[in-house]
Amino acid sequence: MSDAASLCIAAIRWDASRGYGDARPHIDAALRLGVGGFTLYGGTAEAVRALTRDLQQRSKTPLLIGADMERGAGQQFEGSTGLPPAAAIASLRDRDAIRRAARHIAREARTMGVNWNYAPVADLDVEPLNPVVNTRSFGAQPSEVGDYVAEWIDACQSEGVLACAKHFPGHGRTTEDSHLTLPVVSTPHSVLMQDDLLPFRSAIDAGVGSIMTAHVAYPSLDPSGAPATLSREILTWVLRQRCEYENLIVGDSINMQAVLQGIDEGEAAVRAILAGCDLVLAPGDLQKTVHALETAVADGRIERDRLRLSLRRRLKWAQWVSPPNDYRRPSGTDVLWCAGVADRVLQVVRPLTRGVRAPVEICSFDGDTHGDYRAPRLALMNTLRTLSVDARVADRADGPSRGTVVITAFGEPVQGRGSLEVAAPVRDGALQLYADARAAGRDAVILWFGHPRLASAFGDEAPLVVAWSGDTCMQAAAARWLAKQRG
Repeated sequence: MSDAASLCIAAIRWDASRGYGDARPHIDAALRLGVGGFTLYGGTAEAVRALTRDLQQRSKTPLLIGADMERGAGQQFEGSTGLPPAAAIASLRDRDAIRRAARHIAREARTMGVNWNYAPVADLDVEPLNPVVNTRSFGAQPSEVGDYVAEWIDACQSEGVLACAKHFPGHGRTTEDSHLTLPVVSTPHSVLMQDDLLPFRSAIDAGVGSIMTAHVAYPSLDPSGAPATLSREILTWVLRQRCEYENLIVGDSINMQAVLQGIDEGEAAVRAILAGCDLVLAPGDLQKTVHALETAVADGRIERDRLRLSLRRRLKWAQWVSPPNDYRRPSGTDVLWCAGVADRVLQVVRPLTRGVRAPVEICSFDGDTHGDYRAPRLALMNTLRTLSVDARVADRADGPSRGTVVITAFGEPVQGRGSLEVAAPVRDGALQLYADARAAGRDAVILWFGHPRLASAFGDEAPLVVAWSGDTCMQAAAARWLAKQRG
């Protein structure tokens, strides 16, 4: 067990068939090394609850246990509640909705022993082709985004769960995916300081306990071209000194290609700590990363005073977070509110000219499959059937039935694929299905599970409903809308 290992947040991944079984050797090794926490990817609510209890009991130090729960605990954990993306909730212009969403996520996470939410996204949605931010952002206006970020943080941390504003100093202007390459933002220094940093300043004023860095280069802030995660100029000078931020800095996942330009994970971790990070997130090779950090400390490359400062920050927040308990567990009313907010954010771009007629036939085209309703695409169908709507899957839209054809197009961005345009097969496939339905004299509507600003890809004729993302909660909301349209 070493102090350097406490700077690492190890990853634990769920397997649908084997649960956390395959991760056990990795978990055991991480605990022996003395990591400072874990980040969880997937699992059932009950399995997560058992896992986090075991981790905390076996660790010699209080652990930070985090997860990406921007869109609710259901984004990661089966059996938990999902929520619409931040952009969708922000479109309501309702601060109370922002607070209730953050509060609900924190309460649900805490009952599972997850004490750190990697949210909110404080980036500005100013680049339509950004493959990383888009619906994850609260918007494009700095002051408005700053207000919503502050509300989210206050509500989350009031429930004893650590919030994390990301991705400093702002990932909103990139057109490349940092999972795949190193994006470069050439925006002038004055614009970055005035606009992009404003939401982070609001987060700091709100007392945010952690800030996550961007694996993005900003030549106007650091002429060396180093990504922010590895830049002393950006983290120590801009964030620590100019923004007067004193709490935890965590680098985005250290296994992403943007920080592995000619170096390995171990060296990237060392450079991140030297730049000003306190914690290194999700190293792919934990043993190698810990060894690199230990060597850097032993050689004096990382000063021991610098190490102790990060250790104190980590321990402070690991002790601050509330222990898992059922106090203020989300109520049935809270869960109903989450469903209601998903209904509220649906956008009917062009309504049906007459009511939905049974049997509803669902034709799906997402660019990869046609008529494939494996999870998570099941939610739309299951919710319709729960609402007593006669619904079935159809491979074609011009069949003999007189029921309404529902054409689903899924196009939310997937991190690591580096794209946010409506893929041509999705657009063309959906429009062809609509044309087939109309040629057969049938009513049809397109459900677009993606960003509203991309809805124009589907022309100006077809009835169109925008549901923001393909999350289970948005599929369910679309199903409820269809049920209400029954003629």
